[in-house]
Amino acid sequence: MRGYLEMMNEPNQFLSVDAGGQRLDVFLAGAVPEVSRSHWKGLIQGGSVQVNGATYKPNHKLRAGDEVYWTIPEGVPAKPQPEDIPLDILFKDDAVLVLNKPPGLVVHPAAGNESGTLVNALLFHDPVFQSVERAGIVHRLDKDTSGVMVVAKSGASMAELQRQFKARETEKEYLALVWGHPPPNGRIEALIGRHPKHRQKMAVQEESGREAVSNFQIVENFDETSLMQVGIETGRTHQIRVHMAHLGHPVVGDSVYGRARKYRLPVAAERQMLHALKLGFTHPDTGKRLSFEAPLFDDMRRLLELLRNG
Repeated sequence: MRGYLEMMNEPNQFLSVDAGGQRLDVFLAGAVPEVSRSHWKGLIQGGSVQVNGATYKPNHKLRAGDEVYWTIPEGVPAKPQPEDIPLDILFKDDAVLVLNKPPGLVVHPAAGNESGTLVNALLFHDPVFQSVERAGIVHRLDKDTSGVMVVAKSGASMAELQRQFKARETEKEYLALVWGHPPPNGRIEALIGRHPKHRQKMAVQEESGREAVSNFQIVENFDETSLMQVGIETGRTHQIRVHMAHLGHPVVGDSVYGRARKYRLPVAAERQMLHALKLGFTHPDTGKRLSFEAPLFDDMRRLLELLRNG
């Protein structure tokens, strides 16, 4: 497999713009997500990106038919390498692999995280992933969000799973420990887009964001926190974290969307207490409906036990 980063190290790589209106840095980050938007911004400002042969600022608006050329300087790893990183595998066959991603594991290699990722682990686990685009990754979880993921083991399986995610034919349920006591259940329909001032964050938008729908119900209430189950109909970046913060009940341990609290937990939350509990999809080969549940990792399980015991 020729990885994206290997391909991009060659000079004069380019993409044609189908629809105009997007910022240059946003377009590149969406087209080649293996490189972060902040890294793309630096490359654009450094003259490594051209549009129709000319250099522009990161906020340059593209037009349909534009050709975007780039060269990524040497020093960025050319191709993800296999690494012996343990995987908690829930299911596998010739078409898919389902795993329980631990907190702290980045999914894709990118600037600042060139190794030690889920992609590196998959390449070591089975050589078949070297022949599948993006090592079969069809969806993502944030670095510090744990839980169930499905990975494709062939191009055909990847295309079908991508179709299911896009068509909202998958079922995704999370467990989130949040601050305070939200209503017993509810539905949040709030557009999500890039924060207007803090570009590394997402935020609820009035008009310019993308549709994001989360359904929640309370599972347990504690003194200062609540455990909720959240089903998401869409898969926007940081969706649950943004929606819960917008609701006024941010996820416990979320250093980006939360804030300091006077109440002390029985044990410190070193990451956001968010876990992808269940994932349902149709097997790309057999057509059989499958559903998988991933057990909690020790940090979240221990915190919940301590909260239950008062």
